[in-house]
Amino acid sequence: MLGPLDVSRQGIPVTPSAPKLRQVFALLALHANKIVRNEKLIEELWEDNPPASVTTTLQTYVYQLRKLLKLDKSGSGPGGDEWGVRPALRTSLGGYLLSIDPTALDVHCFQDLAERGRRDLEAGRVADAARTLARAVGLWRGQALVDVSCGPILSAETLRLEELRKSTLERRIDADLRLGRHQELLGELTGLVAEQPTHEGFQGKLMLALHRSGRRSEALHAYQRLRRALAHELGLDPSGELQRLHRAVLTADRCLDLPPGEVTVAGGARPEPPCHLPPKGGELIGRDTALRQVLAGLSSVDRASPAVVVVTGPPGSGKSALCTHAGYRSRAGYPDGQLYARLLAEGEPVDCGTVLGGFLRALGVPEARIPASVDERRLMFRTRTADLRVLVVVDDVSTPDQLAMVLPGGEGSGVLASSRRRLCDAAIGTVVELGALSEGEGLRLLVGAVGEQRVLADRDAAAELVRTCDGLPAALQAVAGRLRARPHWTVRRALRWIADELHGDGGRWADPLSLGAAVDATYRSMPPRARAAFRVFASVDMDTVSVRTASTILGIGERDAESLLEDLTEVHLIVPCGEEDAGGFTYRCLPTLRETARRRYLPPEVGVPPQAGGGGRDRVHPSPPLTLRAVR
Repeated sequence: MLGPLDVSRQGIPVTPSAPKLRQVFALLALHANKIVRNEKLIEELWEDNPPASVTTTLQTYVYQLRKLLKLDKSGSGPGGDEWGVRPALRTSLGGYLLSIDPTALDVHCFQDLAERGRRDLEAGRVADAARTLARAVGLWRGQALVDVSCGPILSAETLRLEELRKSTLERRIDADLRLGRHQELLGELTGLVAEQPTHEGFQGKLMLALHRSGRRSEALHAYQRLRRALAHELGLDPSGELQRLHRAVLTADRCLDLPPGEVTVAGGARPEPPCHLPPKGGELIGRDTALRQVLAGLSSVDRASPAVVVVTGPPGSGKSALCTHAGYRSRAGYPDGQLYARLLAEGEPVDCGTVLGGFLRALGVPEARIPASVDERRLMFRTRTADLRVLVVVDDVSTPDQLAMVLPGGEGSGVLASSRRRLCDAAIGTVVELGALSEGEGLRLLVGAVGEQRVLADRDAAAELVRTCDGLPAALQAVAGRLRARPHWTVRRALRWIADELHGDGGRWADPLSLGAAVDATYRSMPPRARAAFRVFASVDMDTVSVRTASTILGIGERDAESLLEDLTEVHLIVPCGEEDAGGFTYRCLPTLRETARRRYLPPEVGVPPQAGGGGRDRVHPSPPLTLRAVR
């Protein structure tokens, strides 16, 4: 509720769309596990003008919520959900009660973290307070219930939450100032005072941060801007506290200096926090649910170790793009920096020592102090980040051991990784799997890339293009790039170009959908026998392959064949799509991936016609005898 209303169950969005249902549910959720009287609901929905059938109408809204959100009256029934209990919307004498695990509500998590952070700050546990308060503020996604039509009660609640957010943010900034992070705060504070020019708390903290950064004249100018804004808008002078701060800046009073016992930065001022995230690129289409899951994983509460989120999916599904967008969205929760690295280059794992060396330099460690060995660099990185809140974003993680090498030391930090395979490790808290875009989402992507007019001029061809690309964002972007480069082409002309590239003369290495590099990287990461199994899919003209069929083609036992096929599901090159009567799964490969494999990994006489004059372009190792026999 700390932003647009967003209700999901087991990762599936179930947010009510009707305005009155949203209003009723928001009020019940804000008072979760407490009875909300009918009079209160009626006042919120209709104020002083309820309809004649108000009781029946209210009962209808409750019935619709129970049906939509699967909230029965008792909470009984088999199984729970991700909250560990089964939520219910109960009828009570004179009202209703939403029974739910409080930790399922971002409002509850925010208030709990805000209170814990306040206690830590008052007890002198400044670093703990800074981490906890930052996690609290990071739960906000905008104005509370911004897309809900609020009556008098919800309006009062949203005002209360907004004031609590501001006070929590002020405490977090206080903690950061006490930790010597005045330089890192300047950008955030400048934005806050621009949004709220008469907020004396933020203005005073900006003045203090500027003074401690050696920018006294700017601190004095900030005070004058505040004085003018207060006089113009409210007819007031700055408070006595602000006036005393102004006089202290004028006289360079030593009382404004950071107390020695609270300086946490050795060797002078810390460098500006790094932001090494790659450019975001265009709009992220069709990944709203996945993005929410990633952000929820990075902002999870009550953790004793860094948050670790892994995004996985088939080649071309947009894993890196999602991680980049989520990294930018999460910056406020990781004010000490956002680090980025690719862990796979030219099909080979990157040396982790090189990656850690880059991270340490970004965090201000002098080159001469960076140790030579990988283990020592890993330990230094964990030590350096023990009291920081940093986000590490890494692309193409191959193994859990590789992921462990880049884990920061502080529990307030996080790791966001993309991987071509499903990773299993105790450190991973959230796994988000990407699939293909729907037809509608694919059309939206094309409209955003080449314009509505060209797409809607032949919508059937555009829909066919989405299907031809199997809904993979990378393939759609590749074709959209060709359309942008050739503005005289229609979408149907692009479809003919794809067909010509794939089936015309000399098309063995044609890659009109630009999936070759992504498929190659996944293919090379597999052992030889798994590569052989993948080539089976490329060699047969069947939509699905059963374990028995793969066993026959490969000339191996069914147990070994099933093991190889399951290896391919772990790297998303195939997907299970049903069971046979005998209990074995059948498997399917996306046509785009199968066509890419056929052209790249099979002999010319089996796959597509050889490329003229292309004898020097065979960049893939010859197939082992096992697969050559199977192909023939």
